[in-house]
Amino acid sequence: MLKRLMLVAGITIALGACNADRTVSSNRHLQPIPPETVALMKRNGVSPGDPIMMRIFKKEAELEIWKEGPDGRYAHLKTYPICRWSGQLGPKKREGDRQAPEGFYTVTPDLMNPNSAYYLSFNLGYPNRFDREHGRTGQHLMVHGSCTSAGCFAMTDETVAEIYAIAREAFAGGQRGFQVQSLPFRMTPENLAQKRYDEHIAFWRNLKEGHDHFKVTQRPPQVEVCNGRYSFNTQGCAPSDERVAQAVAERRSRDEARIAQLIERGKPAVRLVYQDGWSHPSFQNQAVAFASATDPSRLSSRARRLGEVSRPDAIAAGPQTIRVGSDGQPLSSPASVARAPAAAPAAARTAEAGDAGVTSVAREDAAPARPLHQRLFGNLFSRDSLSGETQAEPGAAEPPAPPQRGARMLNGAQPLTPHGDARYTSFR
Repeated sequence: MLKRLMLVAGITIALGACNADRTVSSNRHLQPIPPETVALMKRNGVSPGDPIMMRIFKKEAELEIWKEGPDGRYAHLKTYPICRWSGQLGPKKREGDRQAPEGFYTVTPDLMNPNSAYYLSFNLGYPNRFDREHGRTGQHLMVHGSCTSAGCFAMTDETVAEIYAIAREAFAGGQRGFQVQSLPFRMTPENLAQKRYDEHIAFWRNLKEGHDHFKVTQRPPQVEVCNGRYSFNTQGCAPSDERVAQAVAERRSRDEARIAQLIERGKPAVRLVYQDGWSHPSFQNQAVAFASATDPSRLSSRARRLGEVSRPDAIAAGPQTIRVGSDGQPLSSPASVARAPAAAPAAARTAEAGDAGVTSVAREDAAPARPLHQRLFGNLFSRDSLSGETQAEPGAAEPPAPPQRGARMLNGAQPLTPHGDARYTSFR
């Protein structure tokens, strides 16, 4: 027994010494926000102490930071390339699957880790309530430095230092928790049309609801979990503001009309398959060169700054695009892709502008009474298969102005996640 206690004590001391050697003499977690980013905030009418939120897009390998302005609305501040994420598009379900999580998470000050094994990091708070209700397991899912991932989002040391500093100053300004929206891809009609037969499409459509709430209100949505799915801007699972709910329904209707239009015009359904995640294109050459170099000293300074790089072969290979049929299975040949059945002219024309949203819809004079997406595909787009909720009729409701800034907690909501231990040294 004594021998065992001595062994445990030795391990504890060794871990502590390792952390001490790497962090006690370092003030990396106190690095200031770069002057050019502070100047950008000033030009946008915000300050370092104002609240933030983040959005992550796996397919595009980008992390965005948004800042709250004086009117309570959030404006885009900056987009950072992600050096490495692992796994495939889709949610994390179990420990060890190498999946980077997808969902809506809240990062609180105690989830910030200045003593990270990967320079600096913060814990996303996985599993949250939604994950736990679905029996999902795993821990220590992070945004951190370096360029290696086993379920995390690796940003490089230089980039994570800036992101960490921005978050630190928001907490110092009084924010109690910031929302991270981790999404599989930018929620455009084009992406959703391509992924319409993916096994995760119902989950992704649920995530798009939260994405749309943010686009309509320009504020991080309140998040509940109702009947096993995310519910946004609700109280007790009922809409907290009918005007917001109506505006979101109108946006969804426009997007679904656009999706149906794309499918009618022959947009193929595809599945992206990765060897093990990917990297932002701006890092790919440097990451592969760094990992394969026999003499790292001869590499460019940018490549050397990447630190550890995981699976450079997967980065070099990129995703494989596989065309699939309505059952989600690969087609035997490109010629076997089935086009949508012939139908009357489209019921709606959109001025869709990607993720920036739709600002107008022009309807044809001879538009049929039933929307195109319902005529072509029945309930595939008119009902959410997770909730069975029917599509609302479009109206002319104006998005309400958000309330002025008050409490720093996300819309007064409590975090969905328990407070994790930020003193870990390993990542899963």
